[in-house]
Amino acid sequence: MRIRNLTKLLLGAALALGLVIDDAKAEYPEKPITLILPLGAGGSHDRNARVFTSVIPEFLGNALIVKLMPGASGQVGTAAAAKAKPDGYTLLFTHNYYDQLQKHVKKLPYNTDKAFVTVGKLNSGSFSAIVRADSPFKSWKDLVKFAKANPGKLKFAHSGNWGATHAPALQLFTEAGIVKDVVMVPYKGGGPSLRGFLAGEADFTFQFKSTIKAQGKKVRVLISAGEKTAFPGVPTFKDLGYTADIGLMHRVLMAQRGIPADRLAKLRGAMTKLQGHKTYKKLIKAIGEITDYVPGEAYEKARPMQSKAYKAMVQGLMKK
Repeated sequence: MRIRNLTKLLLGAALALGLVIDDAKAEYPEKPITLILPLGAGGSHDRNARVFTSVIPEFLGNALIVKLMPGASGQVGTAAAAKAKPDGYTLLFTHNYYDQLQKHVKKLPYNTDKAFVTVGKLNSGSFSAIVRADSPFKSWKDLVKFAKANPGKLKFAHSGNWGATHAPALQLFTEAGIVKDVVMVPYKGGGPSLRGFLAGEADFTFQFKSTIKAQGKKVRVLISAGEKTAFPGVPTFKDLGYTADIGLMHRVLMAQRGIPADRLAKLRGAMTKLQGHKTYKKLIKAIGEITDYVPGEAYEKARPMQSKAYKAMVQGLMKK
């Protein structure tokens, strides 16, 4: 009887020791990581997330599961990510307007500077103004002329107040002299705003190249952001005398501040390795993105400068 009890005791100790050893050997991530998108389905963030999450498990050793959490101009998803345990198992795929601009126009239930640290800036997206193919507007100048002559007649679909398309649109409309003439129609993300526009709920909208290309001949591009036009024959903002850098959105992957240093390093390393992956490069090129990856450490230095610039922009718009 004593031998039996001793055997059980030794077996239990061995099992316990084995579990301790296994835990010590376990490497992050031991389970899938949740990737929160504070935006709706079908937008450029959703498309980009589907691309990079399909490849990055090769470098992380586990999956990233996309979780769409749109609402309140990004606040629903961002708040959920901010409250998550800083263990590296919940990440946020956001953009510079939610990260550094929103705080200057509304009271937020979180502080993005204190809540998040950058894993890496995936890429940039420059928007273009589009109308449906059957629209009477053949050029941006036609649209501006009509807006001035018919205040309140044109409806603009955007991705949410002070979001990816709303903030730069206000800047562009201000420079064009139509900011008080256009009716702003908010949606919960770029995807919903595109669907509303296509359904005839608005006359024009701003979208990124990846989503515009997917529409084929359903839409017409009137003006394009960036130093070089994203569409042959279409003028840029700069070509028409507007501020050249209006509408450049940074797609940024973030973790909670307080994440263990080794886990943050692994995430950053995986993102850097991803940039050289042949399949990833092929997929990201196919959706037409600006591949200008910035490592997390470097992007962290840029965030305070963005905040300063957006604060000045908001103050300027409020005075007009």
